[in-house]
Amino acid sequence: MVVVIAVVLVVGTTGLVVARRRRAELPPDAQKPAVESAEVAEPKVGDDAEEPRDTPTRTLEDTELPEPAATETIEKPESAQGRLVRLRARLARSQGSLGKGLLALLSRDKLDEEAWEDIETTLITADVGVAPTQELVEKLRTRMRVEGVGAAQAREILREELIDLVNPSLDRALNVSRKETQPAVVLVVGVNGTGKTTTVGKLARVLVAEDKHVVLGAADTFRAAAADQLQTWGERVGVRTVRGPEGGDPASIAFDSVKQGIEEEADVVLVDTAGRLHTKTGLMDELGKVKRVIEKSAEVDEVLLVIDATTGQNGLTQARVFAEVINVTGLVLTKLDGTAKGGIVIAVQRELGVPVKLVGLGEGPDDLAPFDPEEFVDALLD
Repeated sequence: MVVVIAVVLVVGTTGLVVARRRRAELPPDAQKPAVESAEVAEPKVGDDAEEPRDTPTRTLEDTELPEPAATETIEKPESAQGRLVRLRARLARSQGSLGKGLLALLSRDKLDEEAWEDIETTLITADVGVAPTQELVEKLRTRMRVEGVGAAQAREILREELIDLVNPSLDRALNVSRKETQPAVVLVVGVNGTGKTTTVGKLARVLVAEDKHVVLGAADTFRAAAADQLQTWGERVGVRTVRGPEGGDPASIAFDSVKQGIEEEADVVLVDTAGRLHTKTGLMDELGKVKRVIEKSAEVDEVLLVIDATTGQNGLTQARVFAEVINVTGLVLTKLDGTAKGGIVIAVQRELGVPVKLVGLGEGPDDLAPFDPEEFVDALLD
């Protein structure tokens, strides 16, 4: 019996020692009771919850909002005076061949019939048009007989007659002054490929340089990315662009643009329209609709027809048809660079009795300037 009791005591003591050693080897967290180690899972809240949270646990003021993203630098367009100086120099370089050709012919020792025929050919080739050419040649012949044929006199006589032909008496000012309760509205029209949307963007820069508040209307909903293109132009100078869905109703977008301009108390609303082929009667009629819809809320102050100067007499045909559909108040000649002949200025004005108000001589953002007859002629003869 004593032996049995001794064996039991030895086995029990050995078990306690082993248990204490094992507990000492375990990490501290494992020594805690199971109830303490088991954390109660919090219910999911917010966007991940199965049911939305009834009341927020924090307010917007308690949260740390990210800093607003830095906007792109708004460009400062070039002033009109700076444009005129630069564009005059460019025009003199590119268009000088017309003036030089005429001066060379007029400075001949003998101006016979062949010489005058060459002068007529030079003018017609430069897209001046048959009737204006005949008128100019007749005046030159008369004055050259009376006043002499020296080179100095020839240049001055040619300058005066060309200026008279371009007609400096036409009013070339843009009607872009805000009225009492409404902005001025400018509708820009033209055929596809003339640079119409680009012209609207450049004109916005001209007006912003004059500290005018401008709103753009992207009513060209048919040409892919036309609205994107116009909006990019506007963003560069901090101008809002009103646009709609691709293929949407142009008249509706034009109306919304004017409405936005009224709400913002803008000075000018420039509305870009879809480029239309002058041979498509339905599209031309739609252009008239755009104007009528705009006039439900505001008067249209300007209708500018954009013409590609390189198209010559075809541009003149386009101008005639547009003038029949809508009351064109001014012309914009684009691409009047080395590839254009310049005479279209005279021809289109004579045909429509509408002044050229703006000219573009390059692809730069500020390559659009007011048209000045004297500077134009001086550039031709420089």
